[in-house]
Amino acid sequence: MKTGMLFLMLLPYNNNCIPPFYYYVCRQISSRMNMKSFYIGNKEIKLPIIQGGMGVGVSLSRLASAVANEGGIGVISVAGLGLFYKQSPDYLKNCIWGLREEVRKTREKTQGVIGVNIMVALSNFSDMVRTSIEEKVDVIFAGAGLPFDMPSHLTKDSITKLVPIVSSARAAKIICAKWLANYNYLPDALVVEGPKAGGHLGFKREQIEDSDYALENLIPEVVSVAQSYHDVKHIPVIAAGGISTGEDIARFLKLGASAVQMGTIFVPTEECDASDIFKQEYVNSHEQDIQIIESPVGMPGRAIAGEFIRNVQDGREKPRSCSFHCIKTCDYEKSPYCIIKALYNAAKGNMKKGYAFVGANAYLTEKISSVHEVVAKLKDEFQFATKGVSI
Repeated sequence: MKTGMLFLMLLPYNNNCIPPFYYYVCRQISSRMNMKSFYIGNKEIKLPIIQGGMGVGVSLSRLASAVANEGGIGVISVAGLGLFYKQSPDYLKNCIWGLREEVRKTREKTQGVIGVNIMVALSNFSDMVRTSIEEKVDVIFAGAGLPFDMPSHLTKDSITKLVPIVSSARAAKIICAKWLANYNYLPDALVVEGPKAGGHLGFKREQIEDSDYALENLIPEVVSVAQSYHDVKHIPVIAAGGISTGEDIARFLKLGASAVQMGTIFVPTEECDASDIFKQEYVNSHEQDIQIIESPVGMPGRAIAGEFIRNVQDGREKPRSCSFHCIKTCDYEKSPYCIIKALYNAAKGNMKKGYAFVGANAYLTEKISSVHEVVAKLKDEFQFATKGVSI
């Protein structure tokens, strides 16, 4: 680009300082560089970024509302809510109470789009889905298992959109076929989570570093599944896992995704609901600190290794009892540790008794910023990556 044209583009866009022709050209280039909004059902999402749901206590009302106020989807994680809202001796009832309270708090802080993330592996999965629908949450994201019966909880006046999180085209195809056959309903969107994601991973350990399972390969395959239903319903595909820059966003939108899901990048923010000590783990981390661990949920997970994980490996964190019964697949007598206690401790800043789940690029974190600063940086990176090319 010529220097003169660059100078003109840096001037305010008004006819008092730019001739009409250059005003038009600058506006056209600028508009093409912006991230496009997309729809989940009839709900327009102005910023094509979904904040990943992160439990226990990492993404609650403060973080969710901040992202929603930027135009993306702010997501509350329901995992472990019963530890933060102790209204009764029954942990599972406290989870329902906590969900209602977090949705209420989020609604007080934003008019934007909010969602909840519910692990299919939770023993109270159905109760949390029903409660979310009753609270008229905009979107439910369901992962860590295949949510085959989720549409059964919808009612005639439901406004909540249902979005499964999958790790393969095969899983997407199975869910679409079962939902359509059993409920005459198709997913309102599909999140495709690749092996670079944080937390629990829908892959075998040997698949995590296998390029055949890279998100770049998964997205076109799932887009093809979604497009096979285009005569029935538009199903946007959302890319997730290891996405950390505006350049990443541009790349996955070009591959056919309508939006991206980002979790790790929103943890070291002022609005994140976890403690500052937890956030600092991200800032202080190095690439070699990030490891794949085995979770009591029965899935591999990506986390920052530390004293607690070393104790687990040495067999020093065996749970003696369980009063939560939070995970369907967890047998405390065979479990190496209690995951909900570990994640709760970490979110509260007790890293000796817990650990932080992270995405593969968490070590790139340099400082704690605001959500607004993070989004602004992503927009700048996206514009630089696209260089005026329409996505």
